[in-house]
Amino acid sequence: MPDRQTTASITEFAVSDAEAGPYGVTTGPDGALWFTAVHAGRIGRLALDGEVTSYALPSATGGPSVITAGPDGALWFTEFQGHRIGRITTAGEVTSFTLPTPGAGPFGIAVGADGALWFTESGADRIGRITTDGEVTEFPLPLTGAFASAIAAGSDDRLWFTLNQADAIGAITLDGEVTVHPLPTPGAAPVGVTAGGDGALWFVEIGAGRIGRITTDGRIDEFPLPDPECRPHAVVDGADGSCWFTEWGANRVGRIGHETHEIQEYDLPTPSSEPHGIALGPDGAVWTALETGSLARVEVHD
Repeated sequence: MPDRQTTASITEFAVSDAEAGPYGVTTGPDGALWFTAVHAGRIGRLALDGEVTSYALPSATGGPSVITAGPDGALWFTEFQGHRIGRITTAGEVTSFTLPTPGAGPFGIAVGADGALWFTESGADRIGRITTDGEVTEFPLPLTGAFASAIAAGSDDRLWFTLNQADAIGAITLDGEVTVHPLPTPGAAPVGVTAGGDGALWFVEIGAGRIGRITTDGRIDEFPLPDPECRPHAVVDGADGSCWFTEWGANRVGRIGHETHEIQEYDLPTPSSEPHGIALGPDGAVWTALETGSLARVEVHD
C-alpha cells in the first residue's frame, strides 16, 4: 500500500544555546515539556506558552541523557557520564543517586509496573532498578559488551530494552529474569524503544535504517525506511495509532502506523538540527529535542 501524503506544521522553540545539546524530552506532571541538556549538565522546562526555565545539576559534566516522568510527581533522568540517576521536582529541586557499579553508564530509564524506575547500564551490561526513595538493585545481563540502551515498560509487565552492540532486544521480569531476542538484521544497532498502543514493542535500528516491532512472545518484524542512512534514533507511541521516530542523520521525524505500517516523513525546518529524543506532548502534538538548541512541535494534518 502506498504511503499517504500528509502535511505537518512544525514550530521550533529555542530553549538553549547551540552548545547545551537538548537531548531527551518528556511530558511532565505539570503539563510542561522537560528536557535534558546533555552537554551543559542542566535540566530544562518548556511551558506550552513558550516560557523556558533551566536548572543546573550538581555536576556540569554528568551528561544527562534520557528523562521520564516518575510515579512520585517528579522527573527522573540518567547521567550517562556521571554514572548517576537524578531526580528533579517540578519546582527544580535536584537529588542525585550514585550507582554502586563504577562506569555503569546509565542511559535509558522508564517506570515499571512495580512503581520503581528501571534503567539500562550501558557500560556495565546490567539493568538497574531504583525505588523512589533511592534504593538501587542491579541485574546482570547474559551478554558482554552489548551496550544496553533505551528501555520501556511492556504490556506484559516486563521491561524491554535495546542491546545496541548485540543487535538484539532484551526483556526483564520484575524479578530480574532476562530473555534476549536476536534481531534478523546484522548491524541493526537498535537504540530507541517504546510500548505501542497495539500491545507490541516498537524500536528503531540506527545502523540499518529500519523500524522494528516485537511482540511480547518474541515475534519480530522489520520495516525499512526509504533512506537506509537516515539513522533513526528515538521512538514514541503517538495518539494517532502510530509510532513516531526521529531520523537523526536525515533531519526528519517520521511515523509508522501500528496496523497499516505506512510510513510518513517530515523534514525539520532548520538544517542539520540533530533530532534526538521524542515525546508525546501534553497538547497531543509530538515534540522532539534538537541538539542544536530547540524543541520542535510537530502537528500533522491528514
